Amino acid sequence: MERPSLEINLPETHEEGKLYVVDSLNNLNKLNVCPDESQHSVDEEENTGGTEENMAGTNTRNQCLFFITFILTLIISLALVSLVIFLIIQTRNKMDQISSRLLSEKKNIEELKKINNILLKHLNQSGIKD
Repeated sequence: MERPSLEINLPETHEEGKLYVVDSLNNLNKLNVCPDESQHSVDEEENTGGTEENMAGTNTRNQCLFFITFILTLIISLALVSLVIFLIIQTRNKMDQISSRLLSEKKNIEELKKINNILLKHLNQSGIKD
């Protein structure tokens, strides 16, 4: 079951025309040998123009875009983490200030209670009643 070789004499065609005819014959041969599997590869070649350089350029560009996006994501993540850490430190400082104020106010209230008790004792001893 050998297939006859397809030889075509193209005396008056240009170089690009020859390449186009050879490429078309190759595609036709692929369709005849395995029509189910090769249809996908022929469609992919038609979409990309059939050149490996286009695919390599697209892959390189996609990788470059991926790395740029990855680096930008890392920078933004680092900035957000730094902001969160800064806010945590600021909140802790404010809480420390508030707790120290509360302690000082508690001491002031204790002193005022002592003074109030002393005044009440003095008033009771002096005999002044309401």
